[in-house]
Amino acid sequence: MASYLPIADDEKGHDLDLFCVPKHYENDLAKVIIPHGLIMDRTERLARDIIRDMGGHHIVALCVLKGGYTFFADLLDYIKVLNQNSDKSVPLTVDFIRVKSYCNDKSTNSVKVIGGDDLSSLAGKNVLIVEPSGEADPEEFRHICILNDQAKEKYKV
Repeated sequence: MASYLPIADDEKGHDLDLFCVPKHYENDLAKVIIPHGLIMDRTERLARDIIRDMGGHHIVALCVLKGGYTFFADLLDYIKVLNQNSDKSVPLTVDFIRVKSYCNDKSTNSVKVIGGDDLSSLAGKNVLIVEPSGEADPEEFRHICILNDQAKEKYKV
């Protein structure tokens, strides 16, 4: 079974008249490549996979602000619904951080945590990192959180 939904680089998209497009976007869009419903369905599937993979183990859900907040909230909403309506439940704690991986317009090739609590408190815990851009290397987070020495088996990249 595929764990992703491929979208070709040359995807033509769907005509706008098939969707409810807000007025202020009408002149800026030519096509819809990925419909909102598809994104939400895939988000729900991801929540189901997380609950299945965690097998009831506690998760610390760590949202990398600012861009990840909306997706993070949607994902947690699905996890909460699944926790309430299924025979499997995953205990969940939520935390937020900001990171910096650029200086001016150049990548520093490392992730620096800005603000937030000391991430060493995440050592030995199952951490679900929700980071929107894909810039931050999860292995870098592993080192920042001192998970390298005390990582649980459920750490997945």
